[in-house]
Amino acid sequence: MATTLFDDFNPISSKQWKQKIQFELDGADYNETVIWNSPEDIQVKPFYHKDEFSKAASVNTQATNFKICQNIFVYDVEKSIQRAINTLERGAESLRFTIENEKIDIQKLLENLPLENRIVYFNLKFISIDFVKQLDTISIQKKAVFYCNIDPIGQMARDGNWFTTSDKNNFETIDLISKATTNLSLVSIDAGLYQNAGANITQQIAYSLAHANEYLNRLPNISKTIVFQVSVGTNYFFEIAKLRALRMLFQLIAAEYNPDLECHLLVMPTKRNKTIYDYNVNMLRTTTECMSAILGGADAVANLPYDSLYHKDNEFGDRIARNQLLILKHESYFDKVNNPADGNYYIESLTMQLAEKSLTLFKDIEANGGFLKLLNDGTIKKKIQESATKEQELFDSKKEVLLGTNKYPNKDDKMKHDLELFPFVKIKPRKTLITPIIEKRLAEKLEQERLELE
Repeated sequence: MATTLFDDFNPISSKQWKQKIQFELDGADYNETVIWNSPEDIQVKPFYHKDEFSKAASVNTQATNFKICQNIFVYDVEKSIQRAINTLERGAESLRFTIENEKIDIQKLLENLPLENRIVYFNLKFISIDFVKQLDTISIQKKAVFYCNIDPIGQMARDGNWFTTSDKNNFETIDLISKATTNLSLVSIDAGLYQNAGANITQQIAYSLAHANEYLNRLPNISKTIVFQVSVGTNYFFEIAKLRALRMLFQLIAAEYNPDLECHLLVMPTKRNKTIYDYNVNMLRTTTECMSAILGGADAVANLPYDSLYHKDNEFGDRIARNQLLILKHESYFDKVNNPADGNYYIESLTMQLAEKSLTLFKDIEANGGFLKLLNDGTIKKKIQESATKEQELFDSKKEVLLGTNKYPNKDDKMKHDLELFPFVKIKPRKTLITPIIEKRLAEKLEQERLELE
């Protein structure tokens, strides 16, 4: 009769483990020495045990289904076509086009691309009924799945103004579009803005959900799927838990409106911890961030090229970013297991704690008038700025480390000659309805000081 190896060992309780750790600490205080508090006020313990495990998070993460997505900014249509064909031939499985001008010839852009059964995202920086109707027709002809990531609330938060429309407000225009189209998902949540501006994880989840709730309240004909465009950082296990908690809470909230509503997670690495000096370290950061995205249940992952801060789009940067995902998917077997975090006491605990704290903050936002009201009166920006300032202080004091930047920098590293793009916050004076939320990297001030000395 077969026996398992573990039958030869007696189980060890969590109490016994704590006693052993306390003995090894040689008199040091257990709580002060091996337990630390995260920015979300979550106490992280040195170990997690089934004795203290209450329940698993009710979230389904289909890691085997994630798609490798390529970002393409459309300015020159011919070049964008060639780039799309090239990246699909080299392993990308979906595309995300960023289009700022409705005069772009969308028919020409898409007519020769192999799009059958392929997911394509369109980050539209405008609202146009005629443009979206063209996309609807093309998606039917091509048998493709199109997501029009239209996000007027995200536009207001990021830019300070709504999209310009001819005679209707943004919500009424989206409602008209939804009635005039049949094959598209229209609404998206720009959750990455909050992360890149410095919000902690609880804020990111709660603000994203409150942001989505505004659409659920205002758009009676909302499409079946809402796309959350989420950024992830290098706090590996917390970021896995963040995506799981976001999906779980959205399902809870959406069920109050329509039980068939789906949450689609398009995930990318954050810009907040990326650097221009010792830029190759960015590849290490994006690798762990993409791993968090996949294990957290992303539907698609769009990687960030290591040189995207200071170089224009280029074939080498794209290839390296895409190959990182190809290695994770086809050589590291990240596409072989669904629900990979299930049963991990640490991730399960983080998921439930983040979900509870985020739901509390979400309810507080709704009790105080909703997300748009707090966005308009500056409360959201103020809270994000408070969190960002705390993180910046940790970075400046070297308690939060970016290798090669605020710790172990290469003094001989020169970058002034290599800057094709301006890698810092851009000031654009203009009249706005609200003060916009500004994305800012942790290393900006330090990098500017180093550039001045070159």
